[in-house]
Amino acid sequence: MIVPLIDADADTSGGKAAPLGVLLRAGLPVPDGFVVPFDAHRAAARGQSLPAGLLDALGRGLHGLGDPPVAVRSSAADEDSGTASAAGQHESVLAVFGASAVGDAVRSCWASLHSPRARSYRDARGRGHSSTEPAMAVLVQRLVDADVAGVMFTPTHPRDTVEIEASWGLGPSVAGGTVTPDRYTVHGDGSVTTTVADKRTRLDRRGTALVTHDVPPADRRRPVLDDATARGLAQLGHQVSALLGSPQDIEWAIAGGDVWLVQSRPITAALPAPATLPTAPAATPTTLTGTPGSFGNATGSARTVRGPHDFPRVHAGDILICPYTDPSWTPLLRIAAGVVTETGGLLSHAAIVARERNIPAVLGITNATARINDAATVTIDGAAGTVTITSP
Repeated sequence: MIVPLIDADADTSGGKAAPLGVLLRAGLPVPDGFVVPFDAHRAAARGQSLPAGLLDALGRGLHGLGDPPVAVRSSAADEDSGTASAAGQHESVLAVFGASAVGDAVRSCWASLHSPRARSYRDARGRGHSSTEPAMAVLVQRLVDADVAGVMFTPTHPRDTVEIEASWGLGPSVAGGTVTPDRYTVHGDGSVTTTVADKRTRLDRRGTALVTHDVPPADRRRPVLDDATARGLAQLGHQVSALLGSPQDIEWAIAGGDVWLVQSRPITAALPAPATLPTAPAATPTTLTGTPGSFGNATGSARTVRGPHDFPRVHAGDILICPYTDPSWTPLLRIAAGVVTETGGLLSHAAIVARERNIPAVLGITNATARINDAATVTIDGAAGTVTITSP
């Protein structure tokens, strides 16, 4: 009824759980857990109910972990593949405690397989009308109460650079793009290039809730990693790439000085060239500079989007101007010509999906929604990280 994570494979446990099973079997630091396999989903009438016996199996699995708070995450059959990341498209529920709550979270993961954003993502990749019903396994892992967390991209060759983004607290703030993270480039010779960002908020667990709160002013521009830790992460990333056989997009967390690997998937699109985050306003009033997120150039009408109530205002060819991109906004990325965010980094979900969509993205332009008027004509250069306002 459930599969120990150490035994997970792609045939039973999906694209997110299977690589973690490989890493766990190799002795790498992966939080222990178990998987609700494809068979349980197939028996569950499209996620509307739990199969008989599953709730008891969840209780036994949690007891075997010591009954901690857990992360419940999707592990779909076509998720985290070499051609499609599905980054942020399915549900994840963190800080879940007890079998009943885990059961509810499992149902949420199953249901997200048929959400508008997931269907839009599959449609964009030509998989929305497949005769095969999509399948969803669900990964349940001990939650890491991270002091620092982030994302790391490993290279094709061990002597090439590793890109790391990191911020205070739990990892969804970096992966989801709600904070602009520090960036660490670990070069092949072991040297580290650091760009420190203004990290204004952090996400932490409080009981069974996730709480976003302000970072103390003294810590906002304090580096979250030292060079030795960045090099250690890079070395661990090289081990992961060697085991899994390709460059990897790795989510990691540090708690009490211990490093944990919480996700690893193939990199699906090349990164733009490194760029330094802006620390002062642009030299001219018409050009704004941020972090290059996705290659390409586009000119269109700026469309300010602050939430779902703004979605109907977006038309084909518009440039999205937003605080950050929530995964539910994925359908907009099918029609937008480009995207500009106020927060987020190169390795965030928004940047990954933009690269897969082949549309330019510029990230981390402070107060972009106020500095770029709605309906202004703008030109976005995703490789240079610039947004030029050509008419107000």
